[in-house]
Amino acid sequence: MRHGQPSRTAIAAAAHRAQHQLTDRPLVFEDPLAAKMLGEDWKPKAALLGRRSMRAFIAARSRLAEDALADAYARGVRQHLVLGAGLDTFAGRNPHQGLKVFEADHPETQAWKRRSWHSVGMPEGLTFAPIDLEQQPLVDALVTAGVEPAQPLFVAWLGVTPYLRRETVMSTLRALTLLSGGVELVFDYGPPPGSLSGPIRTAYDVRAAGVAAIGEPWLTHFEPAPLAAELIALDFTQIEDIGPAEINARYFGGREDGLRVLAGRIVRTRT
Repeated sequence: MRHGQPSRTAIAAAAHRAQHQLTDRPLVFEDPLAAKMLGEDWKPKAALLGRRSMRAFIAARSRLAEDALADAYARGVRQHLVLGAGLDTFAGRNPHQGLKVFEADHPETQAWKRRSWHSVGMPEGLTFAPIDLEQQPLVDALVTAGVEPAQPLFVAWLGVTPYLRRETVMSTLRALTLLSGGVELVFDYGPPPGSLSGPIRTAYDVRAAGVAAIGEPWLTHFEPAPLAAELIALDFTQIEDIGPAEINARYFGGREDGLRVLAGRIVRTRT
C-alpha cells in the first residue's frame, strides 16, 4: 500500500464496478458513483476489459450483499458496517432512511477515501472507523466510531479475506460474535488453488502473480465444508455458501453476452 493512497486492488475493484456500468447489459449491480469515486480522469484499461469473470464476481457479491442488507433493514436493522470498505459507494446511494453507515478500513485507504467523498459529496449518516485489522482490536474501533454493540448490525466484508492472514480472518469473525445485538454478515473468499484446474487454474495463477507483484498477495483460501464447521464453532448460524454455479444461475442466467463467474464464493450468515 502506498502512503496516502488506497490499495491498488481496492482501486481495481471500484474500476470493475465502474466498467460493469459501462459495458454490461442488463446490469447485475447498479453503482452510478463508482466511476466518480475513481476521479474525473478515470478511463477503463484494456486489461480490465479482459477480466470479465472477475467483473462478474464483483458485481454479484455487491448485489447479494446489498439485497441481504435490504432484507435486514426490513427486519429492523439500522446499523451497517462496510468492513474493508475500499472505494465502496453504498453510503452515497443509501436508500434506507435512518440507516447508519460505518466504513472501517486501513487509515491510508480511508484518508484517500475521505477526499474522494468530498469531491463527490460527503454522504449524510456516514461515519469512518479507521482500523488496521492486522494490528488493532475490531470491536474497540467500532465502539469508538459509534457502533452500538447491543443493537443488530449488518456487515458487508467484500474483497478482503484473501489479502489477510488466516488468523486475522478468524479473529475478525470471532470479534463480530462479541457484539451482543447480533450480526448478519456477507463475505467472500477464494478456494485453494489446488482445487482449481484447467483454464480457471491458469487464470488464477496469472492474477495471483499480478497482485503479489504489487505487494498485495493472496494469503488465505478456504474450502466450503471446513469453513462452515469453523463458522458453526464460532456460533454463526444459517450459513449460506454459494459458488459459481449458483451465482451464475441467480444473477447471470439467460444473458446474451455470456458474462459469468468462474471462481470465488460468497457466504451469508448470522450470529
